[in-house]
Amino acid sequence: MTVKGRRILLVAILLGITLFALFALTVGSAEVQSPWRYIFDRSLAGSGHDIIWDIRFPRVVAALLVGMALGVAGALSQSAANNPLADPSIIGTSAGASLGASLAVVLGFASIGSLGTTVAATIGALIASLVTFALSRSVLQLVIVGIATSALFTAVTGLMISMADKPEARSISFWSFGSLALASSNTLTLLAPLVIVASIIGWYYSQKLDLLVLGDREVSHLGFNPQRMRLLAFVLISILIATAVSTVGSIAFLALAAPHITRYLIGPSNRPLMIGSAVIGAGLLLVADTAARTIAPPIELPIGLITSLIGAPILILILRKSGEVWR
Repeated sequence: MTVKGRRILLVAILLGITLFALFALTVGSAEVQSPWRYIFDRSLAGSGHDIIWDIRFPRVVAALLVGMALGVAGALSQSAANNPLADPSIIGTSAGASLGASLAVVLGFASIGSLGTTVAATIGALIASLVTFALSRSVLQLVIVGIATSALFTAVTGLMISMADKPEARSISFWSFGSLALASSNTLTLLAPLVIVASIIGWYYSQKLDLLVLGDREVSHLGFNPQRMRLLAFVLISILIATAVSTVGSIAFLALAAPHITRYLIGPSNRPLMIGSAVIGAGLLLVADTAARTIAPPIELPIGLITSLIGAPILILILRKSGEVWR
């Protein structure tokens, strides 16, 4: 696809996401009479204003930001590992972030969505990523060790939650499957700058990751250190995943699916891939969250289940149609 074609496609997808975001503000478990009035005139007072702008709007924006973070993190993971199966959950980063955040809540150091939880999740994600990175001697080992690290950290998190007595720790059980129910304007204050800055750095750095497809030996001959390149990518992935996990919990499948869908639509070059993955990830999570809170009101379904139900069939159809979309 030409550069002009990519831009037109991305603009069309962004327009579709914008329209759906406006629609998402009008639906929910609480019925609002004439919701469009409150959307286009924020000066109107009343319960409708409070529901749309104080509850739904922060949640919609949080869904877009978290989806963006997961999409970029997934693209960075696959590019750094040069493996189409790599994503933050497989290389252990997501499990490390979940353990760090859960530990902070159980020990009473922080609450879900707070700065303390984000810091703890970042530390956990970095530890898990560094363990995977240090124990791996090849790209294949990177994925295998990552799966083992993820299983270990997930088991520790599960045991800790099962033995916890605090009611807030029990709430992690639902949060760990993914929920934006606690998103607020305060959440956005922390979430937005971290996701946007880390994503921009990831986009700027991603061009170097294109070289990894040549193999470590060839990259070294070109004067670059492939291990250092992967290490920096893992740091960015850890920050993005920690920010997402501390806000919404673990979201299955999205970080794996978004880059594959983007490759099919616009190609494998990393810089366009980062932008496309951010947009596709944001759109998928917004649709999933809207479905999670409207399918069976007042019950809210775990977002992770919805993302799998939406993303998995799309990814299967794309892979069957395209045959091979990996470099």
